[in-house]
Amino acid sequence: MVRSSGAMMSVHALLLPELDDLIMRGSPQRQAKILERVTTFFLGGASSFNEHHIQVFDLVLARLIDRIDSKARTRLSSRLAPLGNPPVEAVRRLARDDSIAVAAPVLKRAARLSETDLIDIIATKSQGHLLAISARPGLAERVTDGLLQRGSQEVLRCLADNRAARFSDDGFCFLVERAKTDGILAEKTLLRGDIPPRLFHELLLTATDAVQRRLLASGVPDRQSAIRPTSARESNARSARAAPADYSRAQRRITALQDKVIFDEGLLAGIAASIDYEHTIAALASLCVVPIEVVDRLMRAERPDPVLILCKSAGLGWATAEAIIKRRPGSTEISSQDLGTARVDFDLLCPIAAQRIVRFWQVRPADKRQTTDGRQA
Repeated sequence: MVRSSGAMMSVHALLLPELDDLIMRGSPQRQAKILERVTTFFLGGASSFNEHHIQVFDLVLARLIDRIDSKARTRLSSRLAPLGNPPVEAVRRLARDDSIAVAAPVLKRAARLSETDLIDIIATKSQGHLLAISARPGLAERVTDGLLQRGSQEVLRCLADNRAARFSDDGFCFLVERAKTDGILAEKTLLRGDIPPRLFHELLLTATDAVQRRLLASGVPDRQSAIRPTSARESNARSARAAPADYSRAQRRITALQDKVIFDEGLLAGIAASIDYEHTIAALASLCVVPIEVVDRLMRAERPDPVLILCKSAGLGWATAEAIIKRRPGSTEISSQDLGTARVDFDLLCPIAAQRIVRFWQVRPADKRQTTDGRQA
């Protein structure tokens, strides 16, 4: 093998100057023929060539890439992309080509592009280049962070659909925030098996009914079980939503109370602990400035997460949040273990993130909602 490598390098040393002259002075037709022959020769022996051999081909192909037309570069990119050991410099030049038709095949598949190569291309090239990279298998966190920061809506949707891409904690937070205003992105993000449970439930709470229905039809068991009602309590809650409660009396009393005393956490806690469900809903809606019908729907959700978000956004403590949780329909069945889990989730919940979600609820109609892709919920 060493002898073969040495012979190859000797041939290279003797012929490269002559080949350079042929490439530089040859006609476009002649250059195209050289490229075809060199590429065919390389493809025929790529599986048996060592690094020294590949370097020789790399020197020749890199010189040719600067001379050939876009159509020939596109064909070369498509032929080199599937290889496990393509010439490194040739692949790098093709990946940085301004023409996305040339760059896309190697950006999507070529094995020899490093993280540094990809990050540099993300920072300097077009959205078409970023879209091609977003479909690449095995993307590392540094690369996905770059795509998230600079990528368009189309890039983020493709990236979320790439199950082999890895996301950092910050990357997942960024993706979820963008998904809250993009129904298609939300659906793709919620279908990822690696999304942290806390972020999954946070995004699910803001997903439209249409997105939730498509998730139920997706055939992914763990996602279906997270959305599908699984208890009599949820079934009863849905029945209750079909005939909304009359909160007018409770709202009038809460408004009158606000005119007489300072409406604060202590007052809300007292209402939740000693007065009925309707007054608790009216008081919480008033304090959080969220439509009362939205608060009613959130209180009747299968999980207590929406209540935790409302309470955290308003700066309430756990004791008040617990009292409100216990006012939820079916709360008599809540176990100490479930309360303990809710307490942990409440403590981990970021106030700023909670406030962002509540701002979304403050302006969002309770029932008729529309996705960003124009589909009615």
